[in-house]
Amino acid sequence: MFGAIEAGGTKFVCAIADEAGIICREERFETTDPDTTLGRVLAFLRQARSQFGALDALGLASFGPVELRPGSPRFGCIGGTPKPGWSSTDILGALGSEFGGPIGFDTDVNAAALAEHRWGAARDVRDLVYLTVGTGIGGGVIVDGTPIHGLMHPEIGHVFPRRHPLDVEFRGVCPFHHDCIEGVAAGPAIIARSGAPLSALRHDHPQWEIEADYLGQLCAQLVLTLSPQRIVLGGGVMAQTRLFPLIRGAMTSWLGGYIDRYELRDGLDQYVVPPELADQAGVRGAVALAMDAARAAGNATAI
Repeated sequence: MFGAIEAGGTKFVCAIADEAGIICREERFETTDPDTTLGRVLAFLRQARSQFGALDALGLASFGPVELRPGSPRFGCIGGTPKPGWSSTDILGALGSEFGGPIGFDTDVNAAALAEHRWGAARDVRDLVYLTVGTGIGGGVIVDGTPIHGLMHPEIGHVFPRRHPLDVEFRGVCPFHHDCIEGVAAGPAIIARSGAPLSALRHDHPQWEIEADYLGQLCAQLVLTLSPQRIVLGGGVMAQTRLFPLIRGAMTSWLGGYIDRYELRDGLDQYVVPPELADQAGVRGAVALAMDAARAAGNATAI
């Protein structure tokens, strides 16, 4: 049995899954202050342990930025984040201090990408990007079946787009960069610019064109830099499924015919796709992290 925690900036999802990755128990609650929120996580895991017995491993998929280098003194800590009170929180240590077994740890979007690769919309490819467009914009990257880390981890939401001609006066809402892609295309940016979420706007509202252009730019940049075999677009904003053909069209326009591949001509509807796991991608990704951690440890230690 495996414990899984999706630590999101808006909500936490805690789950217990069996060896097939099937979730047996799940609890969701709002992300508040670190002490209260992590206290609820520990309470969930204690109750689960009394119900299911010892857990073979935990998986923690956290909002970021986080320190993923095991040799760093800040390993497992959240870095500078707009989420009040969470900067410098040792989120991994809060679990490790009580549960001494294997813990798989990664970003929430890397974990979601791993889940879509293992069980969802990208299970037939080895290289993919998973983007979540909601309260923020995050990106997870899988290369040859493995999440990318490197210096830290991808922060795709904080690259800088060209400003849309209808949007040159909008300052952007990112507290760090103002008009990075998160600052102009995440859910709060849509509301700040238009006074309403995308779902409440008429289909002829210019916000649709602006949003599709920014996300199409981002997809084009990913094609040119990472060359993924598939791009999966999830998150609350992407629940507006009419965005998908608009984004595909904008991506094609920004690529300008430079990349001559079938996937970018006749196969676009299978190249930029919605997730199959929907809002389960993050917690299923945490399950995958736990399973991989148990495998790496040889399943020798229960927690």
